[in-house]
Amino acid sequence: MTDQEREPAATSAAGSSGPPEPAADGAAPQVRDETAELRAQVAQSDERYRRAVADYDNLRKRMAREVQQEREEERARVAARWLPVLDNLELALQHANAEPASIVSGLEAVRQQALTVLADLGYPLRIDLNQPFDPSRHEAVAVLPATDAPPGTILQVVRPGYGTDERPLRPAAVVVAKGA
Repeated sequence: MTDQEREPAATSAAGSSGPPEPAADGAAPQVRDETAELRAQVAQSDERYRRAVADYDNLRKRMAREVQQEREEERARVAARWLPVLDNLELALQHANAEPASIVSGLEAVRQQALTVLADLGYPLRIDLNQPFDPSRHEAVAVLPATDAPPGTILQVVRPGYGTDERPLRPAAVVVAKGA
C-alpha cells in the first residue's frame, strides 16, 4: 500500500467527524493539494492587491505634492515678472515733485512695461476700437446712436480687454454703435 493510500485509511481510522473520504483512489490528497494551491493563489492575489493599493496611494500623494510645488513655483515666476514694474512705479513716486511732463512719460513707460509682461504671459492687450462687437470678447456697457459708424461697431473702449480668443483673461467693456 502506498503512502497516499494509507493516509485516507489513517484519517478514517482516527474517527474524524468530517465527510467521508474516497477510498484508496487518491482523490482526497489531490483535493487537499488543489485547495492549498488555491489558498496560496488567493493569498498571493491579496498581497498584490494590497501592494497595488499602497502604490496608488503613494502615487496620489506624490502627485499632489508635485502639483502644489509646481503651482508655487509658477506663482513665484509670475510675481518675479511684475517686480520691475513695481520698481519703476516706486521711482515714479519718488520723483513726484519733479516736472509733471516727466512723471507722465515715466508712467507711460511703466504702463508699457506692464503691457509687455502681460503679453509675455500670454495675455496681450486687445485693440478693439472700431471693430465689430463680439459678445464672446466684449461686454457692452452702453449703446449710442452713431451716424458715421455701422451698427454694432465699437465706438469707445471703457476698459480694455486682455488675452487671445483661445485664452481670454478679461473681456473689453465697450460702447457700441446703435442702428437707426
